[in-house]
Amino acid sequence: MDVNWDKTASDYASFRAGFPLEFYDRLAARGIVSEAARKHALDLGTGTGTLARGLAQRGWRVTAVDISAEMIDAARRLDAAAGVSISYVIARSEVTGLPPAGFDLVCAATCWHWFDKPAAAREVQRLLAPGGWVVIAAMEWQSASGNVVAATCQLIRQHNPQWTNARLGFRFEWAEDLSALGLVVIDRLQFDFDVPYTHEAWRGRIRASAGVSASLDPKAVAAFDREHVELLSTQFPHEPLAVPHRILAIVARKES
Repeated sequence: MDVNWDKTASDYASFRAGFPLEFYDRLAARGIVSEAARKHALDLGTGTGTLARGLAQRGWRVTAVDISAEMIDAARRLDAAAGVSISYVIARSEVTGLPPAGFDLVCAATCWHWFDKPAAAREVQRLLAPGGWVVIAAMEWQSASGNVVAATCQLIRQHNPQWTNARLGFRFEWAEDLSALGLVVIDRLQFDFDVPYTHEAWRGRIRASAGVSASLDPKAVAAFDREHVELLSTQFPHEPLAVPHRILAIVARKES
């Protein structure tokens, strides 16, 4: 399935929810994003800069990398509205072109599954300063029988048979690529929470996904969206929707 993230930037910026405060609190409890630790962070596969902006708002100096110029343009607009400044680089996360050992934190949020994972791990190891942290995280919707996620995913598959959400899921086994390079895996995080979405916002969130706007032509996206409106109004009429999500993360460190 060919995926073009440039086509999703507008919906992505408007409707995709960011990581909850609890995520940052849990990292801070481990000494990663606490006030004393605020230095220079790199966000790989930043998209519209959700995680990068979260770090900048907590006092970090942040550089962010993405392959999509449209995503970065949207990120800059969101940064301006939030009153933060982030340095962006258009590059692949496996080959950033950035100087070695320049970052105290390298993170990747709901994007590691798109990377050449061993190559990305090597780049992380190269970019981290001694004593630096790496956080590979994901924020994933949770499908269960009869819920809005399951119904929506079934509709995506009807319109885009090439799409499968299964291969996009987070895997704690990714830590093995980090360990093989001498990075020390410190922790594995997991917790659940609900994200409130209006019908309009959930439609926008789904249009922004790989299986819809990123891979279908505009007419096909419009046809999907019309059926999505009908599905939500008939099967899930109450708003806001409480959409179940799970946060997962691997936390590792480069030895001093």
